[in-house]
Amino acid sequence: VPALATEPRFAQRLREHLEEKQLLDRRYRLQEVRGGHVALPVLEEKLDQLRLPQEIPCELVWIQDPVPSRAARRRTPAQKLQDELRRLLGESWSEELERDVPHAWQRHGDLVLLSEDSFRAAPWEKLGPALWETVASALGARRLARRGRVLPDGMRSPSVTLLLGQDGWVEHVDNGIRYTFDVTKCMFSSGNITEKLRVASLPCSGEVLVDLYAGIGYFTLPYLVHAAAAFAHACEWNGHAVEALRRNLALNGVQDRCRVHHGDSRQLELRDVADRVNLGLIPSSEEGWLVACRVLKKDTGGVLHIHHNVETLPSATPARGAERGSPEGAGSDGEAQCPTEDSGKETLGARMRPEWQRWAEATAARIRGLLAELHGRPWHTSILHIEEVKSYAPHVHHLVLDLECRPTLP
Repeated sequence: VPALATEPRFAQRLREHLEEKQLLDRRYRLQEVRGGHVALPVLEEKLDQLRLPQEIPCELVWIQDPVPSRAARRRTPAQKLQDELRRLLGESWSEELERDVPHAWQRHGDLVLLSEDSFRAAPWEKLGPALWETVASALGARRLARRGRVLPDGMRSPSVTLLLGQDGWVEHVDNGIRYTFDVTKCMFSSGNITEKLRVASLPCSGEVLVDLYAGIGYFTLPYLVHAAAAFAHACEWNGHAVEALRRNLALNGVQDRCRVHHGDSRQLELRDVADRVNLGLIPSSEEGWLVACRVLKKDTGGVLHIHHNVETLPSATPARGAERGSPEGAGSDGEAQCPTEDSGKETLGARMRPEWQRWAEATAARIRGLLAELHGRPWHTSILHIEEVKSYAPHVHHLVLDLECRPTLP
């Protein structure tokens, strides 16, 4: 970096002069240079404005290995990025460009995934590769990509552009599970981490799982690695996700306990195999309900984990939560079921909403009807739990219903 070297006795006066003219580069410390002189770093983009005071003997020097100042060491990554970009653009820097600089991003190893609205203003395009190299350097990354809108192709394929680097394959670790995927081909939903942690704690020892919308293994892997499911059938129709899923099964050493079904889960030929079915599709997994009923074991039944986005009215008042033994709507004989006296436990406490309960009850009734029609005999369904995964504005919540389904004994 450029610096002005002077005798120690003149250092303070020179510093005051540079601060007054806004020429001092605060990212670096004062350093001692040859001859016992002190060097004060100056902003390179303002060298043409440099006017050396005649009363202070000094000369312009270049420091090859500048020492960062304490303030620079405390800067956030966002501040470092903005400083480097301001330095790159010099007098072309503007408030419009400053608004275009991201303050948050996703990091996957040495790849940083920028938000969709990053660096969209026209002046950025003129910088070419220098822009992405500067951004990567400031953020400590080797590769850069920028997220776009999710494509309306039925597979939730991401529209991601690789800006710097040769490929988009990254690795991510959640709860001790390794996931690898290509960010330009597959999405990774970090917002589902609470649900992944929850299913990892379920008692699934000895069970057979069917995951109808497996993706790269978001839920398949927690069931196999932590919940001790004996075997899983993972269904996925996106070829890129299937490739990542196979890699992830091998990465976590559970490939021998999982069969991957590549194709439309609505055409799945499995029957009578599952103790548990995961339906992790939003905004609605309803298209998979009949398939889920077909794959459940016909003699013993099992548990369905049904994902759905439920809209909540702004004026809604909190309601009691739904746990085992709570009202589930009409029973197998069409009559309303009543809770037992010890079933007062709340699923989500004061956060439980009437709309959530109504959706769960309606879903339980619909599943019960599908099972009865499919097998020609009555079934019983019980609401075990309603889990809020995350919320969307305005007033839309991603919920998971744990629904126990059992054939009624003659």
